[in-house]
Amino acid sequence: MSSSTNGYDHATKAENAQTSAADHAHLERLHTAGGHPNDRSQPSLPVVHRSFANPAPLGLISFATDLFLISSFGLHARGIMTPNVMISVLIFFGGVCQFIAGIMEFVAGNTFGATVFSSYGAFNLSYGMIYLPGSGIIAAYTDATTGAISPEFGQSIALYLWAWFIVTMIYTVAAMRSSWILFLDLFFLDIVLLLLAAGFMVNSTNVLTAGYAVGYVVVFLSYWAGCAGLWAGGVTPINLPTFAMHKEE
Repeated sequence: MSSSTNGYDHATKAENAQTSAADHAHLERLHTAGGHPNDRSQPSLPVVHRSFANPAPLGLISFATDLFLISSFGLHARGIMTPNVMISVLIFFGGVCQFIAGIMEFVAGNTFGATVFSSYGAFNLSYGMIYLPGSGIIAAYTDATTGAISPEFGQSIALYLWAWFIVTMIYTVAAMRSSWILFLDLFFLDIVLLLLAAGFMVNSTNVLTAGYAVGYVVVFLSYWAGCAGLWAGGVTPINLPTFAMHKEE
């Protein structure tokens, strides 16, 4: 009887040890080597094994804030006709913060995040420079005698936006196996740039208004994607779904 009991105890201990090892391995997969939640809800912006914080929320939220201002000033919200006040946000929040996010994604080995955040950091800086009085960009298209802006300015802005439309199309293709939120974010950004480029090219106020209005859709989706990463991993009780476009293997 004693021999039978000892055999049972040994089998139970072995089974418990195997269960404990399996549980430990499962828990290890839930966190990165740096101790962060291993969030894979947005495959193009993964939380990989690193000892740094996830820079994606900073990049997404700063981009959303900048586009909110661009759309609002473009629609002349509250009757505002001069957009220069947004320059500071475009440079420091949109430009500097997105460059930081891009550099951190380079460190993490995430090619998509590093390329996208660095690119749109440059977009915000360059867009802000257009309206910065000291840059002389608008002054180059302004008649010194009459103060009128040359029609070439609108055509130049159109070419500028066409270039960014091409870049964004490339990034949209790169996000096709990511999450629906991130993919639709870039897809609607394509539409915004398309409408604005066409609006400046044909000098159509209606087309420009449509472009700036669709910008709010991009703002919403960018905030959604950014908050999904910022609030995840038990930081808050809120977990926003991003709807993966791929099936887990």
